[in-house]
Amino acid sequence: MKAEEQKIKDARRGPLAPFPNQKSEATEPPKTPTSSCDSPNAAAAKQALKKPVRAKQAPRKKAQGKTQQNRKLTDFYPVRRSSRKSKAELQSEERKRIDELIESGKEEGMKIDLIDGKGRGVIATKQFSRGEFVVEYHGDLIEITDAKKREALYAQDPSTGCYMYYFQYLSKTYCVDATRETNRLGRLINHSKCGNCQTKLHDIDGVPHLILIASRDIEAGEELLYDYGDRSRASIEAHPWLKH
Repeated sequence: MKAEEQKIKDARRGPLAPFPNQKSEATEPPKTPTSSCDSPNAAAAKQALKKPVRAKQAPRKKAQGKTQQNRKLTDFYPVRRSSRKSKAELQSEERKRIDELIESGKEEGMKIDLIDGKGRGVIATKQFSRGEFVVEYHGDLIEITDAKKREALYAQDPSTGCYMYYFQYLSKTYCVDATRETNRLGRLINHSKCGNCQTKLHDIDGVPHLILIASRDIEAGEELLYDYGDRSRASIEAHPWLKH
């Protein structure tokens, strides 16, 4: 009787619950409760909060080779070549100009005038820069033997002026004798120890020419002067103005 009563009680009670450590073979996992966030509207809101996806940009063009990256400055700016002439070119041009003036006999920028206490002299009619060619001391180019003979002859006539200029060229003594009257102006330039001109040798094809160049800047209206360089007692006695 007791056994039957126990069965009836168990039938009413239903199946027995498993023990804590006993796994249930037929139990299903509990369903996750659906919250309000899982609604369609909430899903759309989440999607809106997500970081926007950037649109794909067109790939940049690669540099057109190394030549464009390493272009020279001259590709953008033209090369400017200096129009200035070198010192050698300027000297060559000046030398040619002097050659032409000597060979042509042109004497420009000066005139003959009467100077108080001196007689004839030469006055500048234009400005001469320092180092610029002024005029040639033109005359007969002779060697020292002939020069001494002429000098002795000229000494016999006290009215004959001093127009002989001695110089050394290639270890040899020469003289330019400008005693003979001509229309050349170089022979009429007077003496002064503080002159504004100085003598210089200028050869053309191996022939020396005695020229005068400006030793300083010369203004128009100034008398052209140079130092004759003769300091001998006989010359000073004959021409006292050589002392000044």
